[in-house]
Amino acid sequence: MESNNKSETAGKVLRCKAAISRIPGEPLVIEDIEVDPPKAWEIRIKILCTSLCHTDITFWKMKAGPAAVFPRIFGHEAVGVVESVGEHVEEFTAGDTVLPVFLPNCNECSDCESQKSNICSIFENNFSPEMPRDGTSRFKDMNGEILHHFLWVSSFSEYTVVDVTHAVKITPEIPVDKACLLGCGVSTGIGAAWKVADVEEGSTVAIFGLGPVGLAVAEGARQRGALKIIAVDLNPEKFDIGKKFGVTDFVNPETCGEKSVSEVIKELTNGVLTIALSASGCIINARSFSK
Repeated sequence: MESNNKSETAGKVLRCKAAISRIPGEPLVIEDIEVDPPKAWEIRIKILCTSLCHTDITFWKMKAGPAAVFPRIFGHEAVGVVESVGEHVEEFTAGDTVLPVFLPNCNECSDCESQKSNICSIFENNFSPEMPRDGTSRFKDMNGEILHHFLWVSSFSEYTVVDVTHAVKITPEIPVDKACLLGCGVSTGIGAAWKVADVEEGSTVAIFGLGPVGLAVAEGARQRGALKIIAVDLNPEKFDIGKKFGVTDFVNPETCGEKSVSEVIKELTNGVLTIALSASGCIINARSFSK
């Protein structure tokens, strides 16, 4: 089904600017590029705001291996407005405010329908540098050279094309500089506390690593009513920041002396630690810290 709210540029190749990574580890280059119209089950998005994730930097530095694909357009934390839609797209229309997301959700397979999984079993999370359905790119530079996608988002471009399984409609009332963060780190951390760990009121939580995801874990634990939130990190400068997100206690492994981290946590919690999470949102067996 085609949208009744078509834009004037629907179906046309768009010229816009993008930050292109041509050589790993070297500065990105702002260039004019061409963005193809969306194919079936795809939408083309005008990016309003994007942010930088450490994953972008990790892949930017890669000089070898199957994931080291260049030239490419990085970026996967963003918010934008749908410019046009391809055939069979019913979920979105031009003008919708959307988050492009790197984890697909087909809404049909048993994993996507489950409340305990978010790894789609139909669309594999294989870090392909192209579009998920046909393995081709929607980007070209002005010399006609193919520019590769990144995590099916590529938000370091004024316009991008994503599959409908990689987009979520949101209210336009959310400020764009905040909304762009919801596509990765914030949702991962808060989701870990709310859905993965299911933190209960009065719990004692330990978080290993106080980066953006770890801070979001702390915020999620605070929202769920955790009584004590312990952060473990080597960087003491993060401690003041952590307090703003609900952290109550800090453990720096370098200042524990002869005691192990688990011993220090045991002292802080009187031997009762409800749950421990890594900065990636994975649950660590809390029993090992409460023995």
